[in-house]
Amino acid sequence: MKQEQTAKLKLKQTFPLTIKRLGINGEGVGYFKRQVVFVPGALPGEEITAEATKVNPKFAEAKIKKIRKKSEFRVQPPCPVYHECGGCQLQHLRYDQQLKEKRDIIIQALERHTKLNPEKLNIKDTKGMEDPWSYRNKSQFQVGQKDGKVLAGLYGMNSHRLINIEHCAVQHPQTTKATETVKRILQDLRIPIYNERSRKGIVRTIVARVGIQTGELQVVLITAQKELPKKDIIIEKIKSELPEVKSIIQNVNGEKTSLIFGQETMNLAGSDFIQETLGDLQFELSARTFFQLNPEQTVKLYNEVKRAAALTGKEKVADAYCGVGTIGLWVADQAAEIRGMDIIRESIEDAKKNAARHGIKHAQYVVGKAEEWLPKWTKEGWKPDVIIVDPPRTGLDQQLLKTILKVQPKKVVYVSCNPSTLAKDISVLSSKYKVSGIQPVDMFPQTAHVECCSLLVLKD
Repeated sequence: MKQEQTAKLKLKQTFPLTIKRLGINGEGVGYFKRQVVFVPGALPGEEITAEATKVNPKFAEAKIKKIRKKSEFRVQPPCPVYHECGGCQLQHLRYDQQLKEKRDIIIQALERHTKLNPEKLNIKDTKGMEDPWSYRNKSQFQVGQKDGKVLAGLYGMNSHRLINIEHCAVQHPQTTKATETVKRILQDLRIPIYNERSRKGIVRTIVARVGIQTGELQVVLITAQKELPKKDIIIEKIKSELPEVKSIIQNVNGEKTSLIFGQETMNLAGSDFIQETLGDLQFELSARTFFQLNPEQTVKLYNEVKRAAALTGKEKVADAYCGVGTIGLWVADQAAEIRGMDIIRESIEDAKKNAARHGIKHAQYVVGKAEEWLPKWTKEGWKPDVIIVDPPRTGLDQQLLKTILKVQPKKVVYVSCNPSTLAKDISVLSSKYKVSGIQPVDMFPQTAHVECCSLLVLKD
C-alpha cells in the first residue's frame, strides 16, 4: 500500500506520458503508474514530457513541456488567441479527426456509465460540416478597457482576464463586424465602460445575433444601469454604420453576477426581434430567446430526430424540454398530436406563437415539468406513443426517468448535448428500452462538445 502511494505524482514533477484518448473536455488523457492524467492540448497517440500542475488522489492534471512524438493529425490553430481564450478546445486537431474523436467520446461515456456493449449499439459516424468555421450566429462579448482602449471578448481560461477578440474564427462574420463597430462607437463617444472590480461604469456586454438565412442583425447593449449616456447618438451611429441591423435592444443588469442578461429589456430602435429560418419554419428571435447557435447543423440534427421518430401521422408525441417548440414543430407534419412542456413561461408563449404562425393546430404547449404533466395526461387517457427529450447538460430529471418507465411510450428520441448524462440516463432506461441507434452531430466544430440523437425502443 505504501509503495502504491509513493508511485503517485507530485506537483511540478516532470514525467513521460503517452496520450491514449481525448477526454470529454477535449484534453488528452494518459496514465502514469495507473493514475489518470489530463493534459490540455495533447492529442491521442502523442508521446510527451508532461509537468504535473494539479494532483488529486484519483487523477492529476498536467501541461505539455515537450512533444516527443507528434500526432499526424496535429495542425496549426488559425486563431491568434486560441491558447488564451479557451472558447475552442480542438483547433489544433484536423477536422476529420475531430469527428472521429467525438464519436469515441460517446463510446467512452457508454463504457463508463452503462453495462451495454457500444459495439452493438449502432453508433454512426459523426455528421460534420463542410466548412467548420464562422458558424456561430450569436456572440456575447464582455466589454472592458485597457489604457483608454475599449476591449470586447471573453475571459481567459480559469481567469478573470479579458481577452480582446477582434476576429473569432467560429463566429459568423456579421456578428464580428457588429461587435467591432459598436466597440468603436463606444470608444469614439467615450461611453463609460463597466469595471467589474469597482462596479463603476455602464456598458457591460455587447451581444450580436444574426439570422444566417435572413441576414437580419440584432445588437443588444447590456448596461449596469438604465440611463445610457448619448443614447440617441449611439442608436444613429449603429443604424448608419450597420444598415443590416433590424433590432437594437438595451438590457439592464446591475447585479454582481456571471449571468449575462438582467430582467429589464427595452427596445431602442427597430423591431423587438429578428427573423430566422430553419428548413420551412420561420422563427422570431427576441433578445433573450434561446435558439441553436449553428442553424446549418441544427437542420441535420432535427432531421435525425424525424428519422428516428419515423412517425406515420397517427402518433401522439410528447415534446419534453420543448423550449420555443422547434423540434416538435419540425416533426408536426407527421404527427397526429404534439404536446410540449417547458418550465420557462416565455418559451411556452413563443412556442404557441410559432405553432400559430405555421398554422399548426394539433400542437399544444404548457408551462411545467414533463414528470408532472405526463402522469396527469395518462390519467386523463392521453398516452404518448413517442417522447422526444432535449434536456440541458444535466440530463433527464430522475422523476422524469421514472415517469417514462411507468408510461412506457413505444419510442424515446433523446437529443443530448452531454455524452456522460446521456449514458447515465440510457443505463436507467435500458431496463425497459433497447438502444436502436445513436447519431452524433457536430454542432460546435473546433470545440469538445458533441450532440447526438439516440433512438430507444420499448422492449417486447
